[in-house]
Amino acid sequence: MFLTRYDDGCWGYKDMEESAGPVESRAPLSILNLLSDIKDPDSYAHAWRQRCRDWAAIPDYEEGDKIRLAKPVTLTDGNTCQIVTATHYRRGRQKRRCYRIEETGGLVRLSKASLAGSTLLVAGRVDASPVLAEFLSGQPKR
Repeated sequence: MFLTRYDDGCWGYKDMEESAGPVESRAPLSILNLLSDIKDPDSYAHAWRQRCRDWAAIPDYEEGDKIRLAKPVTLTDGNTCQIVTATHYRRGRQKRRCYRIEETGGLVRLSKASLAGSTLLVAGRVDASPVLAEFLSGQPKR
């Protein structure tokens, strides 16, 4: 395997073996699915693969999705937030993901790790059609 990084216009790589203790645990599932089975379930490689799967399981929310974070996030001003709505802002030509805080309406950037264990409260595409809204919400119609 190779750990790759693109930073400040430079691309680099480091070859490593999964039992050698890589700290980075963000290998894509498509790579993990190509690997052979591990015989020892207590091995470092097994734990590393599970951390990679856990990372891949963190949801990637759509624009307008209302989300409840698993635990409140403390902001730099000392306030906390737990219910946010996925949105974006523009910086030059780039579109950057951010989240609107339910209580204050302010915008905040959240790391993917802070979305672990979060739940979708309301899908952002609910007005597309009633059938699609039911499907996206994951709840049966009552």
